[in-house]
Amino acid sequence: MSTLEQFKIHLQKGQVYRRNDLTKWSRSVDRHLRALLEEGVLQKLSRGIYYCTQNSAFGQTPPEEETLIRSFLKDDRFLLTSPNLYNALGVGTTQLYNQRTVYNHKRHGKFKLGNRTFDFQVKHHFPEKLTPEFLLVDLAGNLDRLAEDQQRLKNNVLSKADSMNKTELRHALDHYGNCKAKRLLAPILNRGATCAKNAIVQTKREK
Repeated sequence: MSTLEQFKIHLQKGQVYRRNDLTKWSRSVDRHLRALLEEGVLQKLSRGIYYCTQNSAFGQTPPEEETLIRSFLKDDRFLLTSPNLYNALGVGTTQLYNQRTVYNHKRHGKFKLGNRTFDFQVKHHFPEKLTPEFLLVDLAGNLDRLAEDQQRLKNNVLSKADSMNKTELRHALDHYGNCKAKRLLAPILNRGATCAKNAIVQTKREK
């Protein structure tokens, strides 16, 4: 068996590899990479990042986004999101955006990986998974970036916030909200706290 064939044994279809990951299986990694690119076994996604191609009945399937991002960052700590997800909140957003945002701790800027472009944004704090409360806070912090009727959307966001679990929403706002989000949503939460306090005071008086 040739050294190239031995090298290929280690590759798993659908996986994404950095060049440095492959050096443990080859003493001539660049030569082997060129050969496998020519064969179509590997596809170059970005500088130093390769995808072991996988085919389906519909042709070659692209790598899963999370697998791709994990390899690019060399880190599991990231959150993949998109403005399109705001539509699920029911606040009247209707536009569709060709944009994928990656909150992470390492990289900042737009990077093309394969045929997809991701907007990497360094953010100190973000949840492990998306929640409606986080999405509303994220939307409130990015209102001016959306191609929507700003005033109508702002009113809908405030109405949605008023109907949400205030404890969960406050947690999301305190931990993940930027200044814009806090300016918009804090009055709703503070108003709720004031009403609750007044109700407690009134109850004590009645006793």
